Amino acid sequence: MSTSSSEIGSRRLDLAGTRDFAVAGAGPARRDALAAFNRAWLAEVWDTATGGTRIEGVALAAVGSIGRGDAGPLSDYDLVLLHSERSLPARELTALADRIWYPIWDAGVRLDHSVRTVTQCRQVAAADLTAAVGLLDLAPLAGDEQLVAAARSTVAHDWRGNARKRLPQLVEAVAARHQRQGDLAQSIEPELKEAHGGLRDMTVLRALAEAWLADRPHGGVDAAHTLLLDVRDAVHVVTGRGRDRLGREDHDAVAALLGHHDADDLLTAVSHAGRVVAYALGGTLRRAGQSQRARTLRIGPRRPQMTPLGHGLFASDGEVVLGSARLAASDAGMPLRAGVVAARAGLPIAPATLDNLAAHAPAPSDPWPVGLRDLLGDLLSAGPGLVTVWEGLDQVGIIDAWAPEWAAVRSRPQRSAVHRHTVDRHLVEAVVRAAGLVRRVSRPDLLLVAALLHDIGKVRGAHDHSVAGAELTRRIATRWGFGVHDVEVLVTLVREHLTLIELATRRDHQDPATVDAAVAAAGGDREVFEMLLALTEADASAAGPAAWTDWRATLLDQLAVAVRDRLDGPPRVGVPIGGQEAPGDGAGLLDATVLASVRAGEPNVRVIATGGSHRLDITDLDRVGLFADTAGLLAAESHTVRTAILRTVDGVAVNEWHVESPSGAVPDPERLERGLARLARGDRGPLTTLDRRRAHLPRPSGRSALGSPGQARALVVPGASSDATVLEVRAQDRPGLLHELGAALADAGISVRSAHIATYAGQTLDTFYLTGADGLSLAPARVAQAVSIIIDTCDGI
Repeated sequence: MSTSSSEIGSRRLDLAGTRDFAVAGAGPARRDALAAFNRAWLAEVWDTATGGTRIEGVALAAVGSIGRGDAGPLSDYDLVLLHSERSLPARELTALADRIWYPIWDAGVRLDHSVRTVTQCRQVAAADLTAAVGLLDLAPLAGDEQLVAAARSTVAHDWRGNARKRLPQLVEAVAARHQRQGDLAQSIEPELKEAHGGLRDMTVLRALAEAWLADRPHGGVDAAHTLLLDVRDAVHVVTGRGRDRLGREDHDAVAALLGHHDADDLLTAVSHAGRVVAYALGGTLRRAGQSQRARTLRIGPRRPQMTPLGHGLFASDGEVVLGSARLAASDAGMPLRAGVVAARAGLPIAPATLDNLAAHAPAPSDPWPVGLRDLLGDLLSAGPGLVTVWEGLDQVGIIDAWAPEWAAVRSRPQRSAVHRHTVDRHLVEAVVRAAGLVRRVSRPDLLLVAALLHDIGKVRGAHDHSVAGAELTRRIATRWGFGVHDVEVLVTLVREHLTLIELATRRDHQDPATVDAAVAAAGGDREVFEMLLALTEADASAAGPAAWTDWRATLLDQLAVAVRDRLDGPPRVGVPIGGQEAPGDGAGLLDATVLASVRAGEPNVRVIATGGSHRLDITDLDRVGLFADTAGLLAAESHTVRTAILRTVDGVAVNEWHVESPSGAVPDPERLERGLARLARGDRGPLTTLDRRRAHLPRPSGRSALGSPGQARALVVPGASSDATVLEVRAQDRPGLLHELGAALADAGISVRSAHIATYAGQTLDTFYLTGADGLSLAPARVAQAVSIIIDTCDGI
């Protein structure tokens, strides 16, 4: 074989070319061909470096992916030049190493290299845990194979002999890596190698087996490993770089290369593979720990310590196990009982027990009897332990037996900026959050089931996941044995699970039309409304910090107060959602002292802390442009506006602003009062900071092509208010945009009665309630003018 250095990169890519990527089962064959090429070329490099002369006691070996034979098209080479102490003089050994390394570098291949004796390999492995795991894969490439075999066997012998000391170190190192790199299964841009459930964890599994502490799982784990390697290879081909991260920009190309329907199907497969590997690693680490403890405590067989948990289940060495394998076949509710016991104890169910339950537990009748339905409620109310237990049940197919519809959302990615989990994991997290809210509602069981199913309609082709999910919920809840009335309540909760948060954040809660919409969502039923309210919080808080903030909690509280007043129910006892006191209507702030100072031209600002945000009650003489001036002043002070509710009482504006400060700064009421007074006199000085900041930012270049993300949208929301025109605005956010919008509308004589502000991933999702000089809704021509003003302002025209 004669291969020039310039051909190496293209040959490696050719061997992993696009032709065979979509062919089922082609991955291992493709990697075998690439491994053969790598070995042949490196043997050629060796022959050239040695002049074809056999040198006793010297060998070229590989570790890492080259040593394992699963390297990608553009993977690094990790090579070791092994030698015995008396094989070659130091100068000749250095010269030989140079003759090997330089052709590899010249070929553009990234190289990690070392020159070591067998003794030095042992020393490095003893001092460096990562190096020890890597040297377990040491494989000969050329030269003295017996020397390589001696080095590998010696390192493996030391690894097994020091397992008692190294296992805790390995567990700690794995946990630290997972903390740094995140969970592959829950990432929209997964790190395929280092993340939890990634390729590095497969190396750890092999290392645990090499220590003779535990055998690693095969079957599904090997299939998952193959899939991750295929995706890694496709990333190399698509990007032309030896990357291990599946970036957003590469989703479509990698999906097409691997023959997936679309990028979401690719991510679903990757997520599922990561979950399989992660689950296998967790179980194998537990097996290894149990084996080590058994060896340490006594010589010979050790009777396991069994703590009774009830129903024939026991806690044993950190897991829940069945006392008798026959119990699995005797009771259709045994998987649920095991789940309840394990989740409440905060322990995983042992893999062998899960396999036994999956294989032998009878299928539940259709519909479920009351006892099984009650057990499901007990499982869902178990708290944080549910996450691990549900994952185990799902891994062996028990969840599919309960709800075949679950398969469509399993590992399904979510591309929304507010979501941090796949659809199925989000549903389980929402149940955990809902379990902490059950005392607020009259039917905890319905709240928990609704939390489990609220996004079950997020499947391919669903136009509205809430509507699709409602129909799936009807089918599932009926199968689970709920009565007709309860089924309809669950359908309502799933169908309307987004309604309250959308009304709270995008509508004026004091507008009767907003309250009407919230009441209608709950069917006019106070108990259903309380469940919908709790489901809203559980859903948002499970999604992530971007979806559940202090200001969102406050807005939901405000809406809840208004709806309860409409439903004529007594005030709810206990802490409101978000733990904050619901604000008043603003009119109560007009005491004689404040009113006198405001009429004298002195604005009044009251700052109220609400967790991580602040509510500003701003009282000032009403005037055209007050909204714009306030928004600009807050932007100049680096406060992010979340909501503005504006009212006028006898010519005095009583406005409520909710703001967040990225820097953590507390708004200074006196500084804001001085700024508002200066702006009222026509002094634009307080906005100088904002003007300077905007001057250094690129301005929008105008309207882009229709449908492009750069073009602002302003949509009229019919029926949202009886006495105001409601517009929803979508645009690219920038500092001071709210001020610009308010000023442009004020110049046209259009008043902003209230504004509800949200920003996700740099995009505004704002709602404005607009009125004319008469305080009423805008006429059609004025509506068109307002839409044009907003779009032009957002687009910088």
